[in-house]
Amino acid sequence: MNKVLGLSRYLILIAVAGAFVAATLLLVYGFAQAVHLVQATLAEDYVSRKTAKAIALESIEIIDMFLMGTVFYIVALGLYELFIDSRVKLPAWLAIKTLDDLKTKLISVVIVVLAVLFLGNVVSWDGQSDVMGLGVGIGAVIAALAWFMGAKPGKPAPKDKQD
Repeated sequence: MNKVLGLSRYLILIAVAGAFVAATLLLVYGFAQAVHLVQATLAEDYVSRKTAKAIALESIEIIDMFLMGTVFYIVALGLYELFIDSRVKLPAWLAIKTLDDLKTKLISVVIVVLAVLFLGNVVSWDGQSDVMGLGVGIGAVIAALAWFMGAKPGKPAPKDKQD
């Protein structure tokens, strides 16, 4: 039974492969979108603020796709390093020794993705929709994630400093 349970960790390879395929797909598709944007922009005969705003918005969406690809890549690397082989050569800033390390890196990228999502909404804002409500909601999620990152098991949650 011990041997079966020990070998069961290799089931994580399914998640590693899936996350890696998803990361590859998002990164390649994002690159293709960037190339298409450059081609469409160069083919455009007319330059205007509206066109510039559209290019900026599409560029932000492409960056968001790259960031999501990065999230999946970090998950694939982290799961592989945690469950399969910890000897993977990675830069020190990407080394993942515990599930908490993986969660912290993941949450950090999610915060950036949320910020990019909000930026995209601000750039495409039509003046009619409630962009402030979205900003407050995203800010609340980011605050909760930041609090979660600071709260460790066995360690009291961060407290406000009192004078």
